[in-house]
Amino acid sequence: MHSVKPLTLDENRFFSSDPEQRRTALHLYERIKDLPLVSPHGHVDPKILAENSPFPDPAELLVIPDHYLFRMLYSQGIPLEKLGVPRADGGETEQDHRKIWQTVADHFYLFRGTPTSVWLNHELYTVLGVRKRLTSETAMDIYDQIVETLSQPENLPRAMFERFNIEVLSTTDSPIDTLEHHERIKKSGWKGRVIPAFRPDNVTDLLYPNWKGNIKKLEQVSGIDCGTYKGYIDALEKRREFFKEMGATSTDHGVFSPFTIELDPKQAAKLYDKALQGKATSEDASLFTAHMLMEMARMSIEDGFTMQIHPGVFRDHNQTIYEKFGKDKGCDIPMPTEYVKNLRPLLNKFGNNPDLTLVVFTIDETTYSRELAPLAGHYPAMRLGPSWWFHDSREGMLRFRRMTTETAGFYNTVGFIDDTRAFPSIPARHDLARRIDCRYLAELVAESVLELDEAEQVIVDLAYHLAKKTFKL
Repeated sequence: MHSVKPLTLDENRFFSSDPEQRRTALHLYERIKDLPLVSPHGHVDPKILAENSPFPDPAELLVIPDHYLFRMLYSQGIPLEKLGVPRADGGETEQDHRKIWQTVADHFYLFRGTPTSVWLNHELYTVLGVRKRLTSETAMDIYDQIVETLSQPENLPRAMFERFNIEVLSTTDSPIDTLEHHERIKKSGWKGRVIPAFRPDNVTDLLYPNWKGNIKKLEQVSGIDCGTYKGYIDALEKRREFFKEMGATSTDHGVFSPFTIELDPKQAAKLYDKALQGKATSEDASLFTAHMLMEMARMSIEDGFTMQIHPGVFRDHNQTIYEKFGKDKGCDIPMPTEYVKNLRPLLNKFGNNPDLTLVVFTIDETTYSRELAPLAGHYPAMRLGPSWWFHDSREGMLRFRRMTTETAGFYNTVGFIDDTRAFPSIPARHDLARRIDCRYLAELVAESVLELDEAEQVIVDLAYHLAKKTFKL
C-alpha cells in the first residue's frame, strides 16, 4: 500500500516563480482575497437554494453532473454508464455511488495539470475539509468524511452560500420557466441574493428541439397568443418584464454564430410562420436567430438588461453519446468564429448607444487580439467577456490578459464570470481567476508598465467592481 500523501494548498499557487513578482502578486492577492464573490452568469439550479436540502454524497455532488470530469474519463475509455450519468434512452447506469467515487479516485491522476484538478482539490480542502490526496487508497475514507461533512447544518446550500461570501448569484433561465424556485427563495425571507437571467435560445432558435411546444408554453406563461410574429415579440417582452420584476439584470444568448442581421418585420413574420408550419430550414433558422439578436439588443436598450452572447460551439459532436445520454455531456467542441462582419449590423445600429451593454465571449482565442479586443476597444456598448469554458484555466486566463489588455485595456473587460453548474466550485473558480490576475499585474509592475498603486486599484476592480458595474448589480 502506498503511503498517504497530504492534500495542501500553497499560498503562492499559480503565481510566478520569480521571487519579486511572487511577492507582489501575494501583496495584491491579500487586498482582494476576502472581497465578496459576484457571480453574474452561471448555471446553478435555483432549486438547490430554494429547497435548502442537504447535498447528497460526493458522487452525486461532484461527479455525475460534472461534464468536465466525466469528459476526461470518457476520453480514456471509461463508459459514462460506469460514472452514473443518467441515460436519456432509459438504459442502465451504475447506481452504487461508492463504486462511482472509487472509479474517479482510481483515475484522478488523469486530471493532473488541468483546471478540474485545481477546482476539485480546492473544493475538497476548503469546502469539505479533506486533508488527504484523492487516490485509490484514500477514496473510501474521503467518501465517508464528505458524507459526514455534508450532513452538518453549516454545509446546507444556503449556509454554504453565506460562507462562500457570495454577494449575488445569477442563474440561467428560459422565457418559459415559471421561476417558481426564485419565487420560493424570495418568499422564504432568506437574505441571499439569487436572481434569474433571461436565456431565450429555446424559443428563438427555430430548429431547437420541440420549438413549437416551447412556443405553446410561451403562450401559456405570458398569456399572449403567439400564433403571429407580433404576438411572439409581445410575449418575449412581457416575459422580460417578469424576469426584471424577479431581479434579473441580464440576458444570455448561446448561439452557434454571432451573425446579426436586421430583417423587415414582414420577412421575420414569414420565417416565423414557416417554422410554425414545421417547414423551417437551417438557413431560415440562421436568419431568424440573427434577426432576434438585433431584437434582443433593442429590447435591452429599452429595459436596461445587459446582453451576453456566447457563440462558437459545435454542440453534441458525439452523436452516439447524444442519442444515449442527451445534451451537455462533454461532447461540445470549439469552432472558428468570426466577429467583425457578423456583429457589424448590430454594432452599427446599437453599438454607439451607451444605454446598451453587450458582453461578447469566445472560445476561439485567435480572435482575441485580432477582432474582439479592437471591437471592445472602440464601441461604447461592447465589453469583452473573460476567458470562457475551455479557457477558464490558468494558462487560458493569462493568454486572455496578454492578448487583449494592450488594445482593450482592463476597463473594457468585465471581471470574472464563473459560468458553472457546480455550486461548491464557485469559490475555487474565483480564487483561480483572482490569483491569475494578481500574477499578471505583478508582471506589469516588475516591468514598470504599471506602478504598484495602480495595480492595487486595478485588481480590486477586476475582482469585484467591474462585474457589478457591467451587470448592474
